[in-house]
Parts: sequence; C-alpha cells; structure tokens
Amino acid sequence: MNICFLMYPWEEIEPDNDTSLALMHECAKRGHGVALCSPANLTIRNSVTNAFCTVVNRTAKVSSSQKSFYKQASLREEMLPLAGFDVIFMRANPPLDPIMLNFLDSVKDDVFIMNSLQGIREANNKLYTAAFGDSHSNIIPATHVSKNKAHLIRQIKESTADKMILKPLNGFGGSGVILIEKSAMSSIHSLLDFYITNSDGTSNYVILQEYIEGADQGDVRILILNGVPIGAMKRVPGTDDHRSNVSAGGSVAKHTLSKEEKALCKQIGPKLVKDGLFFVGIDVIGGKLVEVNVMSPGGITYMNKVYKTKLQCKVIDFVESKVLDKLQAFDRRSRLRNEVDNA
Repeated sequence: MNICFLMYPWEEIEPDNDTSLALMHECAKRGHGVALCSPANLTIRNSVTNAFCTVVNRTAKVSSSQKSFYKQASLREEMLPLAGFDVIFMRANPPLDPIMLNFLDSVKDDVFIMNSLQGIREANNKLYTAAFGDSHSNIIPATHVSKNKAHLIRQIKESTADKMILKPLNGFGGSGVILIEKSAMSSIHSLLDFYITNSDGTSNYVILQEYIEGADQGDVRILILNGVPIGAMKRVPGTDDHRSNVSAGGSVAKHTLSKEEKALCKQIGPKLVKDGLFFVGIDVIGGKLVEVNVMSPGGITYMNKVYKTKLQCKVIDFVESKVLDKLQAFDRRSRLRNEVDNA
C-alpha cells in the first residue's frame, strides 16, 4: 500500500510529539510506501494531478522509535501522480485551502481520502458544531456568529453570564481565543474592530460563545475513529494562559470519559461517518461540544505516553480495511463485467 500524507513540510515536523509522524512511522513499519507533500506542491501535468512529493525511501528495518525514524529517514524528491496512491491522508493545518480540495476532486474516485473532501468542506470551520445543536439538544454551548459589532456587543450585555469566549471563525490551535468579562468592557469596541476589520477593508466573522463553568480547569480532547472514541486526554491550561491547547502551553493528563461525554460521542458519531469524517478530534468542556477538528487532529503521541498505548495502530488498521474494501469492490465489478462481455 502507498500512502501520501498531504501536510506541512518534513522540516516542520516535531519528532517527539507529531501525530502525523506517528502515523507515517506506523505505515513504514508495516512496509507501506510513505510520501508527503504540502498543498503548495500540488500541480497538473498533461491533465493529470501530480504532487512534488518527499518520499521516504523504504528500508529493510525501520526503527521502533518515532524520533529515530525521523532522524534516520532517507528522503528523495519526486513528482508523482496522486491517483497512483492507495490513500491520501489529509493532515494539512488549518485554515483550509480551497484550491487544494479542487486539485483533489480529480482523484477522489480513484483514491481513498481520509477525510472526505466534502466532509472537510462542510466541517473545516467552527460553524460545523452548530449542525449538532437544536432546540431539543444541549450538547453545544450557546453560540453567536456575526460580523456586526453592535449585535455582538448587545449579545454580551444581554447574556446572563459574567464571562463569554470570543474567537475568530477561522482560527486554530487556540489562536485568537480570548475571555470577555462584563466587568472589563472598556476595550470591547476596539477589540471587535481588530477581530472583524482587515486592513484591506474586508471583514471577518467572529464567534461569541457561552462561557462554560469549569473551562478554566481545561478541556477534554477526544479522538474519534469511524464514529467511535479511541482515546481521550485532559488538557490543562498553563499558569499564565486560559487556553488549554498544548501548542499554547497547556499540559495533558489522563481522562476517563464521563457518561455525558460517551453520550455526546454516540450522538455525533453517525453524522461524522455519514459526512466521511472518519478521523476527527473533538474538544469538550463540561460535557458540551465546543469544536470539531477534521483537518489535522492531534493528540495521539500525548495519549500514547499517558496511557502507554499505540493509537496510530488502530488508525492505520482502519485505513488498510478501507483500501481492502475498495480493491475488493473493484475486483468484483471487473469479474461481473467480464461475465457480461463474454456472454
């Protein structure tokens, strides 16, 4: 099996804690071909979608250490047709590059793509969580999305809570997430101007969200594979930052899913699978869904360390099963067509 990871460059990988590297390492240990390319390296040659790939040369023995695998890897650069791969594993960091998906549209019927292009188009931004909430559901916090500064200020004033969370619609990794307190509203006008208005005159949507009690104690990252949770960890904010993202200085700890969290996963799992979102990371606070990460969900390496497990094995097992299903379906169609041709 040959797998192309569509992600950030090899040089930007963090050998100790990179989920993408853990997945590539597991593929290499199983004897699969591994290549990676960044969205900027997609190209079309003679009407065929290709990529300038960094290929990890196959070796007789692959180190059992993820860090050693990274340091010892022999690489080569080569332009390769994407339809020649069995799998394209989407690991590009947000924000979403729509041109990248346009390139991949031409090969989506030939290659298993993790996650599906349509699913990523629908779920790449923070609005996707609204699909899980309605008047009969309480799994998402009260959320307002707008470019209208007066409307947002009115929502803050009318809220019964003393605190709210403000964040950009296209942010990731905890970037731009701030805590709004009613007792400190003197800078709210300039703050919203900064978030909403760009220097070129265009504007951005921002999210104003109910503050969930206990958020200062951190959140829970849950990894979901094929609609079922496979691992979870508690992310605790650092001493000088309210954000619990590890990239923002947070730390991790063991976490056992609560009854509410299990029910939440059971409720949203079928929709994730229906949308072709087979490998996602969700962020939960107080039993409420605050974010769905579909492009490059992380946390495998941290969960592995905390629980002494290897979650990447489950992910690659699933990928192998999807490729096998695709090959068996192709073989079956070929046999049936031959029967008709020979009749």
